[in-house]
Amino acid sequence: MSDDRRAVDLRIDARWLVPIARDGALEAHALMVDAGRIVALLPAAEADERYAPREAIELATHAVMPGFVNAHTHAAMTLLRGIADDVPLDAWLREHIWPAEMAHVAPDFVYDGTLAAAAEMLCGGVTTAADMYFHAEASAKAWIAAGMRAVVGIPVLDFPMAGAADADAHLARGLAARDAFKGAATLSFVLAPHAPYTVGDATWRKIVTIARETDLGIVTHLQETRAERDDALARDGMTPLARLDALGVTGPGFVAVHAVHPGAGDVERLARQGCHVVHCPASNLKLGAGIAPVAAYVAAGINVALGTDGAASNNRLDMFDAMRLAALVAKGTSGDPTLLPAQQVLRMATQHGADAFGLGASIGSLERGKLADLIAVDLASVATEPCYDPVSQLVHAASREHVTDVFVAGERVVANRAPTRIDAAAIAARARAWRDRIVSAPR
Repeated sequence: MSDDRRAVDLRIDARWLVPIARDGALEAHALMVDAGRIVALLPAAEADERYAPREAIELATHAVMPGFVNAHTHAAMTLLRGIADDVPLDAWLREHIWPAEMAHVAPDFVYDGTLAAAAEMLCGGVTTAADMYFHAEASAKAWIAAGMRAVVGIPVLDFPMAGAADADAHLARGLAARDAFKGAATLSFVLAPHAPYTVGDATWRKIVTIARETDLGIVTHLQETRAERDDALARDGMTPLARLDALGVTGPGFVAVHAVHPGAGDVERLARQGCHVVHCPASNLKLGAGIAPVAAYVAAGINVALGTDGAASNNRLDMFDAMRLAALVAKGTSGDPTLLPAQQVLRMATQHGADAFGLGASIGSLERGKLADLIAVDLASVATEPCYDPVSQLVHAASREHVTDVFVAGERVVANRAPTRIDAAAIAARARAWRDRIVSAPR
């Protein structure tokens, strides 16, 4: 063996490497990691000659792929999981969620709920989450404690919520959190106004100004229900998206979450402005909102990512579930089984989510120079054998229970299915305590 081999921190040999940057999977290859970044993907025999790893991990029955990017969630709402099932969206928000949030949401609620969500997502292969919730400083602390990457949303509403009296207070609190965590390598921030129907024109204009001054993206819920779109048409003579477009909100930094019910010209508007869409099929189905026209968005060249939404409207922060649902509903509603093939859906769950939040140059695929945010999925169980095509198996047969190991910037944050930084049992106990407190609170 040559003595001039390059020393690296980690070598991973897996049954398959799924790069995402190219179709299919690589066999008999090794992945080399140093200083938190991917150094090389190369044939195992060549790796023997060129690299001297300080640690080597053999995953003989696994597919190793980039970690999932959950492009939309409300992490702390994990503490409200199941609080109001089988309820329409408007009633769900106004009669159940907002009252519970007014009564209980504070920094300790957000920290505990975010940490619980992080544990669930990490064990399911999510290495980055785009979060939209109150008390951004508390959620930021939880993401750092978990060792997980997060895009922290700065929430904005035009009414009091979670201790902020108005939109200005929401913005001030969120921007202060951004300033406080500027040095955190695993965190980035976006402006996250709740929705067109909860934020007025004056606030939207202020958000646009701040976005331009700070180079922050804007993410919002958009046209989740048919009523939201139709009410806006009756009131304003235009769709919510058309209104935001007229206010200067749209552009390459704009992320539309849900976008289930585009109006006339909306698909073209999103494409023309270079906007992104986050598809949350499980939440949309559970709340009866409908099914987003993902095929139309893709055909128009719009970047479509995948999200779970929060556990209060989905109940599972499960990207395997999101992938399979996205593929099946697209095929079933169109009658075209060729729509959203497995490789495309896997890309939506990884690279497209990274691209939506300006992180595509750093994460989302297994490529030299990118951060080593990786997951290992064991495909040797009776539920995933025989395996003819690992990409298809990841989308249509595997589940989050098959994730054994997770790395963020090369750090093993899940090992043998258990988080390494956080105590999952203690987190579950805190979640139960919150349930008892919420149930016993006066209404």
